[in-house]
Amino acid sequence: MNCVFCEIDKERTRIIEEKEYTLVILSNHRLMEGHLLVIPKRHVEKISELNKEEKKELFDTVTEYQEKILKNIAKGCDIRQNYRPFQAEDNLKVDHLHIHLQPREFEDELYDKSQIFEKEVFKELPAEEAKRISDLLKK
Repeated sequence: MNCVFCEIDKERTRIIEEKEYTLVILSNHRLMEGHLLVIPKRHVEKISELNKEEKKELFDTVTEYQEKILKNIAKGCDIRQNYRPFQAEDNLKVDHLHIHLQPREFEDELYDKSQIFEKEVFKELPAEEAKRISDLLKK
């Protein structure tokens, strides 16, 4: 297995903190200044694959660093995790669970270049879709 997070170069990687089950690193490639990744040390691809201790430490660490970002770096903080097995791995997509913490400001570069267009993508939720999806998720 050639996983950049499992075989992380601790000398070259900008590690902010190492805990028992997780690492906090500066994202490289980054979307904005202060963009962090919180990564479980054990190779998993989905949150559901974490054990109870790993999950607790991961989410406690995400919460801790969100507060640090809000106190010291920015007024807002997006938290995001993507699971896209249909997309090939490359230098921006890694098949190892990681959570992005992205410091945000009003109408920042990410908003100006992409998120301003979200208004065109979001749609009202039709009643039949709400029922169909709700029924599927109850199975």
